[in-house]
Amino acid sequence: MGQDQTKQQIEKGLHLYQSNQTEKALRVWMRVLEKSADPAGRFRVLGCLITAHAEMGRYKDMLKFAVVQIDTARELEDPDFLTESYLNLARSNEKLCEFQKTISYCKTCLNMQGTTVSVQLNGQVSLSMGNAFLGLSIFQKALECFEKALRYAHNNDDKMLECRVCCSLGNFYTQIKDYEKALFFPCKAAELVNDYGKGWSLKYRAMSQYHMAVAYRKLGRLADAMDCCEESMKIALQHGDRPLQALCLLCFADIHRSRRDVQTAFPRYDSSMSIMTEIGNRLGLIQVLLGVTKCWMIQKELDKALESIEKAQELAEGLGNKLGLLKLHCLCEKIYRTKEQQRELRDHVVKFHECVEEMELYCGMCGESIGEKNNQLQALPCSHFFHLKCLQTNGTRGCPNCRRLSVKPGYV
Repeated sequence: MGQDQTKQQIEKGLHLYQSNQTEKALRVWMRVLEKSADPAGRFRVLGCLITAHAEMGRYKDMLKFAVVQIDTARELEDPDFLTESYLNLARSNEKLCEFQKTISYCKTCLNMQGTTVSVQLNGQVSLSMGNAFLGLSIFQKALECFEKALRYAHNNDDKMLECRVCCSLGNFYTQIKDYEKALFFPCKAAELVNDYGKGWSLKYRAMSQYHMAVAYRKLGRLADAMDCCEESMKIALQHGDRPLQALCLLCFADIHRSRRDVQTAFPRYDSSMSIMTEIGNRLGLIQVLLGVTKCWMIQKELDKALESIEKAQELAEGLGNKLGLLKLHCLCEKIYRTKEQQRELRDHVVKFHECVEEMELYCGMCGESIGEKNNQLQALPCSHFFHLKCLQTNGTRGCPNCRRLSVKPGYV
């Protein structure tokens, strides 16, 4: 298959893919991969296969094609192709929750000296790295990466990237419980879709609606949460987007749990867990198990709650997800207080505080914890964040956290 024919077949596959004929598109692209003698064409078709498998939640296949793409890039001896292939490798590992590997591949991308194309990819690299740091609950570095990605998006007038970063920032602020910002950023993403997204994939609309649903639920606006989640789920079902279907099912379950409708919540948690297991989203599984635990606690089935916690703890420790561990210690504390088991209670109180210290989840001005309840937060240019009211009351001539870090202990 020559260069022109390769190009035609790739375009044919794209047309089928955009028409929701995914399996036909994959067959066309696989034929190109088998028969094409054009390395640049093979590189492009591998990119199509990587994107398609990412959206379907076939993350192991995504990784397999990313590895082949690296070899093709090396054959082409082009730094731009190599940067793009390392970014795809980073993304594959991010989806599989291999966060340390993601960060390592992202750093490789940023260290490459490519041309303008590579520089334009830096925003996507920063976004992927931010998502990985967030998966590890390293909040300052996550925020730093998201802000860098946002700067790249603005400098390159890349509205798609800006939309994706806004969704990640919504997730970031949901985790540290500034629910005003958790809603603001996906609403901004939805605005970008409305203003610029006519030719975009519907996944951008679905993604923004899902993150809005999560924020609305946290704010107790359950009817709004349900509306947004239903719209997101509708698009996810139309496009066979399994990862988003799993997240929407989780959100539906959480909404029902917030309404104390445990019997409706349980089957949705089960459906979400089934898809999360199938696609390998271990971070999502932790969230599902946290929800299931809370349902058992509502029903006062404390031993069943502890069984769910044990499964979630194993996953959180394997991933290095510190926030997940903190939440689990918090739930254990409540359970053992109810059971009046003092030794176990003390053990989880100590571990809870160790997690808070490790993640620096406290305000460097007032010393109170961050992420325990809904609070307005403000980040300084160094990406350390504080209670907004503390910054307004005390002002700052620099970051107190950075000052503490720069003080070196003396020799005894």
